[in-house]
Amino acid sequence: MALYRPELLRRNDLVPKVTPRLSNHTFHKTRRKVSTTTASLNNGVRSEPPSYRRIPSLETVKVPHCGYHFDNVPRRFFEGWYWKVQIPSTSHSFALIYSIEDPEGSNPHSGVGVQVMGPADGYICQFNSNTNSFWADRNNLALGAVLTPGDHYRLPEVNGNLKRGSNGGVARCMLSPDRFFDQVMHGFQASYTRQTGRIVAREEGTAGRAVSTVKACSWDISIQPCSGWGENGNQKATAGWLSILSIFEPHWQVLMADGLASGWLDWGGERYQFKDAPAYAEKNWGGGFPSKWCWVQCNSFDNQPGLSLTAVGARRALALGLPGIEEDVGLIGVHLPGSNGQFIELVPWKGSVDWDVDPWGRWRIHAINDEYEALVEASCSEDAGMVLRAPTFTQGLAPFCKDTFYGRCRLRIWRLRGKAHGWKGVGNGEIPLIDATSTTAALEVGGGPWWTPWVAEAAMKEPFRSLVQLPVDVGLLGNMVPGPLKPPGL
Repeated sequence: MALYRPELLRRNDLVPKVTPRLSNHTFHKTRRKVSTTTASLNNGVRSEPPSYRRIPSLETVKVPHCGYHFDNVPRRFFEGWYWKVQIPSTSHSFALIYSIEDPEGSNPHSGVGVQVMGPADGYICQFNSNTNSFWADRNNLALGAVLTPGDHYRLPEVNGNLKRGSNGGVARCMLSPDRFFDQVMHGFQASYTRQTGRIVAREEGTAGRAVSTVKACSWDISIQPCSGWGENGNQKATAGWLSILSIFEPHWQVLMADGLASGWLDWGGERYQFKDAPAYAEKNWGGGFPSKWCWVQCNSFDNQPGLSLTAVGARRALALGLPGIEEDVGLIGVHLPGSNGQFIELVPWKGSVDWDVDPWGRWRIHAINDEYEALVEASCSEDAGMVLRAPTFTQGLAPFCKDTFYGRCRLRIWRLRGKAHGWKGVGNGEIPLIDATSTTAALEVGGGPWWTPWVAEAAMKEPFRSLVQLPVDVGLLGNMVPGPLKPPGL
């Protein structure tokens, strides 16, 4: 894509290079052809999580909007889920990306997509135009698709009866890994605590040329969430309570700011096994991705286990019935390590957020409110990155963003409490509360194309800026509404 012209890649040494830390996690890789059976790590026995990670109950870290949002209203609609795992003691990471495009199946771009971004910025995609192959729980984080049934595929039984969904017979439930691999030739399933899948490179039905770098990929991963989006027991809607209304395009929710993943990934015949690896998850839904955005995520900081950063700037649409109405929004969210699960959130309705980002190679996102100031600086080399597909308004799943897992990142946070008056910004010469670095940050730019540095400040439009400050607890609202009456997604 012209968006990523090499001559525009510059200033990649903004952040000093740091030596990758040697992790206490375990890692093993074998260069051999392997069968995609459910061979488990250490004979299926998970180790005890490291003591420095707080391990809360799942109920305390469940976030709003973890369910499936489609409401059967005919319109352009997608929903996408993103899980990332940073393989310990190496610089490699991978991401599992699932999406449903126009679930009713009446659009030329309708279908189910699975993308995996693998080691060395590798990539594989499988797409199936049959949306009946997809299922998802309306009010919980559980989804999957049988893209190609196996020879032994059959619907699960409940009390002796075959369990059928309302989407052409596909069972709406998670299978055990053994049953999944026995019955599903190609497909996936995902929940808060499990990821299982097997796909081949098959990109027909998506926009753009075929760019898969391996022919096949499979995985089986157990996940222990450690942080959602907010402090334990007080999980938040990432974009504020207005996310329960169809106002913004798209909507966005961080599902898991930090977690521990154990299992294996087979990448073109090369098997990676890992235990208690840093994991992250988020999702989007709506009509299409923003027209322009930048994103930095890291929960693999040097010697700071449990520290998690998500920073973003985006130009999103407002679904007000008038095309072309957009606004720039952004945020910096940081979960601090330790047992109390402290969460620092800097958002434009309680302060200011600004960014200065190149088309590729350099990211600077800054935010300040009455209590904290945060600065995120990141960079990557010119040749890093892979173009990924993302849901678009007019082309469906199409090449629309570029990502790398090899980002150099520095996060600094200063505490302003009692010092806000006269604070000059960008640290004010003070020693930061947090000063963390990493060479394994996930970096992304998308939309456009844009050719020059994007310098912007978040500016939410009224009355939304005022309304979003009302003390509405989306999670509490969702829990109060009986299941049958609960809006889809909550």
